[in-house]
Amino acid sequence: TSGYKKNVKEILNNALFESSNNEMVLVRDIEFYSLCEHHLLPFFGRVHVAYIPDQKVVGLSKIPRLVEVYARRLQIQEQLTEQIAEALMENVGAKGVGVVIEARHMCVEMRGVQKANSTTTTSALRGLFLKNEKTREEFFSLINSPKQVRF
Repeated sequence: TSGYKKNVKEILNNALFESSNNEMVLVRDIEFYSLCEHHLLPFFGRVHVAYIPDQKVVGLSKIPRLVEVYARRLQIQEQLTEQIAEALMENVGAKGVGVVIEARHMCVEMRGVQKANSTTTTSALRGLFLKNEKTREEFFSLINSPKQVRF
């Protein structure tokens, strides 16, 4: 629950840099762990975050930090997805934001329905990601492409 003590504006606004870049920036496969606010059981997975800058870019390490701020709170996945997207739109001034979360929920796997290894996927699209079909297609293509480690 350390995420309640962090200030998103401070994290993001202290790391904004002037840039002429207007192409998509994607940080994918950000691992996270959170606690379901309904059952107090863990859920965990990966977050993919992309944005299109509008004269400013944010330090790349700040995107995983943003994910951590919201994940380290009592949470539901749908809200977590929305909060990350809104925070980037509001604080970075992006032309658009796309966030996808893929997660496993222990409240689904351990209690009630008990369906092991089921995955829940949520998305939040803002700005150009919502309005422009080509931008949306590029985003989903990039996050669904096979990850090739070359380093």
